Amino acid sequence: MALLGENGAGKSTLLKIMSGDQSADDGEMLLNGAPVHFGSPYAAISAGISVIYQERQLMSQMSVMENLFPGALPKNKLGLFNKHKLYTDALEIINKFGLPIDPAEKAGRLNVAHQQMIEIMKAYRRGADIIAFDEPTAPLTDAEITILFDIIRELRADGKVVIYVSHRLSEIFQVTDDIVVMKDGKLVATLKTNETDEGELIKAMVGRDIGDTYAGLNRNTQYGDVLLDVKNLRTPYVHDVSFQARRGEVIGLAGLVGAGRTEVARALFGADPVTDGEITFDGKVVKFKTPRDAINAGIALCPEDRKEQGLILGRTIKDNVVMPVVDKIANYKFMNNRRVNELADTAVEKYSIKTPSIDKIVGELSGGNQQKVILGRWTSEEIDTKLLILDEPTKGIDVGTKAEIYQMVCDFARQGIAVIFISSELTEVINVADRIIVMHNGHVTGQIDRADATEENVLAMAMLD
Repeated sequence: MALLGENGAGKSTLLKIMSGDQSADDGEMLLNGAPVHFGSPYAAISAGISVIYQERQLMSQMSVMENLFPGALPKNKLGLFNKHKLYTDALEIINKFGLPIDPAEKAGRLNVAHQQMIEIMKAYRRGADIIAFDEPTAPLTDAEITILFDIIRELRADGKVVIYVSHRLSEIFQVTDDIVVMKDGKLVATLKTNETDEGELIKAMVGRDIGDTYAGLNRNTQYGDVLLDVKNLRTPYVHDVSFQARRGEVIGLAGLVGAGRTEVARALFGADPVTDGEITFDGKVVKFKTPRDAINAGIALCPEDRKEQGLILGRTIKDNVVMPVVDKIANYKFMNNRRVNELADTAVEKYSIKTPSIDKIVGELSGGNQQKVILGRWTSEEIDTKLLILDEPTKGIDVGTKAEIYQMVCDFARQGIAVIFISSELTEVINVADRIIVMHNGHVTGQIDRADATEENVLAMAMLD
């Protein structure tokens, strides 16, 4: 069963109630016909319910095998921890998923995609009767998605209940039988997958027909001079990367997972050291030692992992919006609260952030609204952003909000801002970017204008050595 809805529709909240992570205010939940109420996730797991959250729940300093068997470490006949059996049992699961992961490796050292697969393998290992997947494929490669779908079909064949949350509508039609649509915390539709189509689903989710998402974009057609000129860039992670970006131009970075797109973004933002090559920005050769240097020059980054690297989840919207400009809006050692509120209110209004207040804790917002908070930060009146780097800005975001973000990208370009747009969804890159830089294995393999780009020729360049 697919669970669909815009960001903020209540999907993740419903899963948290189902898994004992949050309590319901009213109503009841039946399991095998009997009313149940779980006071903790452990109680739900014991009852046969396992939820794989969009936010990873890993012990990063512990091994992969320890993460796969929390609370269920194997023991020998004397009741002592059996490390050898833990390793072999974990390896058996990893091999079933066809992944090149060492069971003894620390989970925190793996890439985001493999960390997500650990979460999926952990739920599979528990043998739960009901497994819920919340945006499971967002960080995965096509090969890993194929493995996941095979596992889901196997679970269904074994009589398991699978609840699948995804904003990638094509996936819904591949793996589900029924679709439940939510909006503003309420049930709005229940549909049979084989009796509906994408258009009907989108209308049910957003309450309107959004038409052709890309055809309606109001794009910039007038580019300025070259703002960014990268020549033979080399870092510990990429090599021989060269490209240019003009003011008002949207540059797409395309490539398979591991191509080095994020690493280029981090180097431009001063987060990773540049070991060779030259970066010319706004007419000057620059060597950023820290992100603060890049921010001061007019470069902003919305990182791939917004929860870990982009936001302080325990702080409010206004705290997160004003974070880069605290020194500008402080009176001596005291914050100018009036200005803080003005900037936060402007961001909420400008980007239609769904929140009752600017004092709302960011960690309690939906993924799409969290992304908007980051955009509000980098486009405030106190920051002169000249280059905006968006790394997977639509990951885990519903189709309605995606359409909003596409237009935001075009609006930034129309303001004269150069935008670097990184996405694992090839269709997005081809339709949003004006020019596409293709990478493979840490270096650039080609570039192509949007008018000439197809999925076939971009993917061909993405697989070149």
